[in-house]
Amino acid sequence: MLSLTSEATETGTRAALSRIMRQLRADLAERLSPERAGMVEIALAEIINNIVEHAYRRHDGGEIRLSAHVEGPALKFDITDDGDPLPGGVLPHGRSSELTCPRDSLPEGGFGWLLIRAMASDIRYDRRDGTNRLHVAFDLRPADPAT
Repeated sequence: MLSLTSEATETGTRAALSRIMRQLRADLAERLSPERAGMVEIALAEIINNIVEHAYRRHDGGEIRLSAHVEGPALKFDITDDGDPLPGGVLPHGRSSELTCPRDSLPEGGFGWLLIRAMASDIRYDRRDGTNRLHVAFDLRPADPAT
């Protein structure tokens, strides 16, 4: 359905995310509700941003490869990169959203994985042959004809 390669830069990933979402909204208009599309976009933005900021932080550039397809009731993505592996080779759980400190004292970072896990119906990570492989799925919901 969709396959693309993006430079692992802020500009490259912004353009890639825009293209992905434009195509998904066009191709899946009957199956992807606007609310679900927004959730997919937020989760993909977090994932791609994490790759740029963390996997490639010690590298002079790199690529992010993404493919998407529909399988039954799910929209599935395979996202790969050749950056550094996730610490410990496992997906982070994300920081708990139950923090009692004032808003301006909130720590930066750690909330993205919590969001991704909340929005995705399935998420798996492995590293093989120097490549990070993230598999993430989202339930498809029919678009509401009234909207």
